[in-house]
Amino acid sequence: MGQGLWRVARNQQLQQEGYSEQGYLTREQSRRMAASNISNTSHRKQVQGGIDIYHLLKDLANDELLWQGLCKSTWGHCSIYNKNPPLGFSFRKLYMQLDEGSLTFNANPDEGVNYFMSKGILDDSPKEIAKFIFCTRTLNWKKLRIYLDERRDVLDDLVTLHNFRNQFLPNALREFFRHIHAPEERGEYLETLITKFSHRFCACNPDLMRELGLSPDAVYVLCYSLILLSIDLTSPHVKNKMSKREFIRNTRRAAQNISEDFVGHLYDNIYLIGHVAA
Repeated sequence: MGQGLWRVARNQQLQQEGYSEQGYLTREQSRRMAASNISNTSHRKQVQGGIDIYHLLKDLANDELLWQGLCKSTWGHCSIYNKNPPLGFSFRKLYMQLDEGSLTFNANPDEGVNYFMSKGILDDSPKEIAKFIFCTRTLNWKKLRIYLDERRDVLDDLVTLHNFRNQFLPNALREFFRHIHAPEERGEYLETLITKFSHRFCACNPDLMRELGLSPDAVYVLCYSLILLSIDLTSPHVKNKMSKREFIRNTRRAAQNISEDFVGHLYDNIYLIGHVAA
């Protein structure tokens, strides 16, 4: 292929110039000129390719649809999404602000929320803050747990955003604790979370509650039993694991109207799937 290119370049050069001042071009001169032409052509293609990539990246950086998709895929709900955009608004700028606000929240939740409000991203409303938290996965769960413990009004709205309809109780509890992380220690906050979950679960499944004869108090007992069972079965420090028979007996002592089969299915779920609040 190299010889063919050399011949083409030599013939073209001879046809254009005919001969040099010293006569016809020597083979070596023609070879050098052909190599130079090929090199220059390759260089121009590389330069042109570089320009194309540059313009492509520049276009992507200014593509508002791209930035809008990035914003809404990372922060699923913001109050500003549902408003007429202010003058000079851009989703690229909004993305930078959301990222900055999330980092601020992960250092100090109150300052992070205030930052979002100061930029017009969030309204000063417990429901709007709850929706933002529910649709965002970039917030530090430890900081979020502290924030929700202090802002029970936001916690109330956050709980109502969950839909547990037709979900098996342990699976619903896992989903709940994925959004609202359980505290590491037992105490008032954990009891509050279980109470709120129990009422929400019953509200989402009224027919099932009537069929099983369960009340929010009974669901509360079951949830607490599931948490204790999860710790018992998954902790390496517990040598003598609770048996299915023991779990059924202990649970039915606390909630006598619950059927033995239903409680047995609860045990099987924890045994096979794992902790409800991991």
